[in-house]
Amino acid sequence: MNVFETISAHAAAMKLPIYAITATTVPRRDIPVILIIHWHGFRRETPLKLAGVPVPLRAVAGSALQIEARGEGIAAIEQSLLDAAWQLGAWDLERLVRRPWWRLGASASEALAGHRAFGDYPDVDAAEPGVVMEAPDRDELLRMAAYRGYVRWLFRPRKGGLWQQVDDEDSTLDSGGGRALPCPVVPYPLETGRGGRAVYRLGRVDHIIL
Repeated sequence: MNVFETISAHAAAMKLPIYAITATTVPRRDIPVILIIHWHGFRRETPLKLAGVPVPLRAVAGSALQIEARGEGIAAIEQSLLDAAWQLGAWDLERLVRRPWWRLGASASEALAGHRAFGDYPDVDAAEPGVVMEAPDRDELLRMAAYRGYVRWLFRPRKGGLWQQVDDEDSTLDSGGGRALPCPVVPYPLETGRGGRAVYRLGRVDHIIL
């Protein structure tokens, strides 16, 4: 799977800066990944223009895509995400491992977070969808995650992203705000059945910033 090419193709089509990228799956082999591109941008509710009548703007819905991972496990998926985050100039990549929410004692907030990780927003008005879904197996993945838990990754691109203007003297970035492969960071072992958080630091500052 090539996450970088998928993101780059959609960014070229949308012509909008990217706010963040999330990817979520169930920790099993051969399970698809739901990749969500969160755009930074606003558009008019209607193309109609009425003199003297302001038309409210709405945030552009994210793009939720299903990426197949046949024959690949969590480590291979994570490496593809690390490569994409590296090439897109992200400062870090966060990995969250969440326990199943269909269990005794699980809170409603855990269930809500699980649904939102897969691009399902039950707490949002249906007239304002959070994402445009292109993932035929999303509902089945949600069902599996409720009983088995899930893994969610997050990174914020600088190349082609909202954060491109942030100047933190990252010495790993090229003039375009990205980085060339290979990515020097490798996946940490993942302990299934336990919740946890890991953060991969990708950027580097070689001198003290006063």
